[in-house]
Amino acid sequence: MPGHPVDKEDFMRVLFICVHNSARSQMAEAFLRQMAGDGVTVESAGLDPTVINPLVVAVMAEEGLDLSEKKTRKVFDLFRDGKLYDAVITVCEESLEGKCPVFPGVARRLHLPFPDPATVTGTEEERLEAVRGIRDAIKARMAVLARELAGEAARPLGDRA
Repeated sequence: MPGHPVDKEDFMRVLFICVHNSARSQMAEAFLRQMAGDGVTVESAGLDPTVINPLVVAVMAEEGLDLSEKKTRKVFDLFRDGKLYDAVITVCEESLEGKCPVFPGVARRLHLPFPDPATVTGTEEERLEAVRGIRDAIKARMAVLARELAGEAARPLGDRA
């Protein structure tokens, strides 16, 4: 209803996880939050959090998304705090899938592998260009996911598969 706060229970809750929460999960979180609107709450975390990759901060700033003050989080802290999610999405590369963290108790899991920006090599400009490519792939996939979730958010939580 207009003028009334939205009940947080009506939101679709999404968690992105990867190993370090320093790049891919942060980019996915930022893009989905931007694209999905108020009907979706989005967070990210990692198995072994470090710090946000400076190349990721730079290429996300090019998109108007400031990650410079963003902190990484440990996935197990979210679980311990009793956080619940409708969907948990891992963004680790296929080759690292065995190391990709899991979040217990979630019925809907999705694996969307993207290359790790921490592994790019070359000059500063070559590394920036490689991370831009990863960013653009994540952005494109988050646009599709936002459309998919818009349809899910329109359905009552009890009707979501």
